[in-house]
Amino acid sequence: MYFAALLARTEDGWEASDTELDEVETLADLADLAREAAEDDEPVLVCIEQEGVWFGVVRVEGEEDPRIFVSDAAAAARSSYGEILLTDELLGREPGREEDLDLLVDLDGTEDGEPPSETEDEEDEGGTSAQAAGAAPAGPVGDVGLLADFGMDGTALLSLTSEDALTEIADALGCTDMLEAVR
Repeated sequence: MYFAALLARTEDGWEASDTELDEVETLADLADLAREAAEDDEPVLVCIEQEGVWFGVVRVEGEEDPRIFVSDAAAAARSSYGEILLTDELLGREPGREEDLDLLVDLDGTEDGEPPSETEDEEDEGGTSAQAAGAAPAGPVGDVGLLADFGMDGTALLSLTSEDALTEIADALGCTDMLEAVR
């Protein structure tokens, strides 16, 4: 189960609204959704939480590129909404690189049934093949400073547990009651 909310900064403070992400397929779609909720070029935060497993925050301001933080990239990678947030840039992958599933053409790592070479065996034992495949790391990724100017520095963001992260973020922004009303 997911919960998604938009927190839009207005001249009167923050305004919270829940949102459906059914029509969102890309980060660009998510950024457009946030921009629609924006007042002028004020920041909008898109907060996504999956049952205490992981959370993500996307900050959109005007036409600038979205700033993203994800609490656990490996958990988010197993989620359709998490995959939207985990861009190549965020994960440190080269854009346009083959997807992990495309790398699994032959599950035993060989071509046409040939035995694996010693080099392939060493890579598997060393654990580097998952990194080379661009797998999402366990733990946080992204811009830990995206909420610093709102009173939540990177250390505080990193210390949040997924169960209460959105409430803690709303506390820092001063809009806890509004967030709880849309929950």
